[in-house]
Amino acid sequence: MSHATLEDTYNFAKKFSHYKDFYTKSNGLIFSKLGLGTFNKEPYKEENYVFHYIEGVKEAVRQGINLIDTASNYRYGQSEKEIGEALGELFEAGEAKREELIICSKGGFIQLDYPFPENPYTWIEENLIKTGFATKEDIELDQHCMTPDFVEWSCKRSIENLGVDNLDIYYLHNPEMQLMRLGEKAFYKQIEKIFTRFEKLADEGLFHSYGVAVWNGFTSENSNELISLEKLVECAIKVAGMNHRFKYIQLPFNMGKTAAYTNETQKVDGMPCSVINAAHNLGIGVISSSALLQMNLFKKSFTAETGVILDDSMTLKNDIQLALQFVRSTPGLISSLFGSKVPVHVRENCEISKVKAVKRSKYDLLYRL
Repeated sequence: MSHATLEDTYNFAKKFSHYKDFYTKSNGLIFSKLGLGTFNKEPYKEENYVFHYIEGVKEAVRQGINLIDTASNYRYGQSEKEIGEALGELFEAGEAKREELIICSKGGFIQLDYPFPENPYTWIEENLIKTGFATKEDIELDQHCMTPDFVEWSCKRSIENLGVDNLDIYYLHNPEMQLMRLGEKAFYKQIEKIFTRFEKLADEGLFHSYGVAVWNGFTSENSNELISLEKLVECAIKVAGMNHRFKYIQLPFNMGKTAAYTNETQKVDGMPCSVINAAHNLGIGVISSSALLQMNLFKKSFTAETGVILDDSMTLKNDIQLALQFVRSTPGLISSLFGSKVPVHVRENCEISKVKAVKRSKYDLLYRL
């Protein structure tokens, strides 16, 4: 079964002259410091279902990005299918190999189908309840489910949609949605069940590593949705020992949402710390999402001081590139995901690969502005 390998991801990076500063090693793979995300807001808009990610995905790979991230519910499976088409075209043309690319998806949200079902409640009844994947009580707000059977089913659908043999990373998607309903004790018991199933699926070759992707789950000031990373690692160790495959977390991080780096929302061995520091101490890799905050960062221009700190060479030409340079330079992040469908925008974003990352001493000055 084909999956990303150290040798092939390293060889991919070496195709690009700037590879030494734009790639990093984690858990035996070489990651590009930017990854392509495929989340699209306003999912009910009909225009979101026109095939339009294919050329953007191909351009990202051509520009040196080897991390591609999606989820089963993004545009009700259309994002995965478009990535699959793009990958097929790249492989057939000899422009990339499967082993060079790190392909990730997520399960937890109910993905429904495209075209959108006439009655989503009937769809849920027929596809989840009657099949035994879940009970009505397992489903939160008619959109989220966290049973092992449902997540396994979602994972297999994702692999089929993407047209690959397996995934490199598979995430449990936004489990904080279930924390208040279940209560803390039952929540971590459910995590144990999910991780037990994930270890089995990893043994079967469906994915190489697994993780947890959140929105506010690791940084929330609301205890009803705050997840302890330390407890997640304890769950993984309990079900699989020290050789568990729980290797990554994914969470939003950008110039407007910096809590993962600045706020001490986690504890490790009783000591308060940020989630990025907690992950470092626990041996978990961090991949950030929403690098551009769905373009909500750009309602006014960044200051000249910000521009000088992020790029004293004056190479970067716009605030989008500066925002990507910010996340790419954040200490403790493996890679940062941005969303873009248009090839010319992908090329512009990847121009930051030609600029060196900001050193930490300089980077931290941004938090004083």
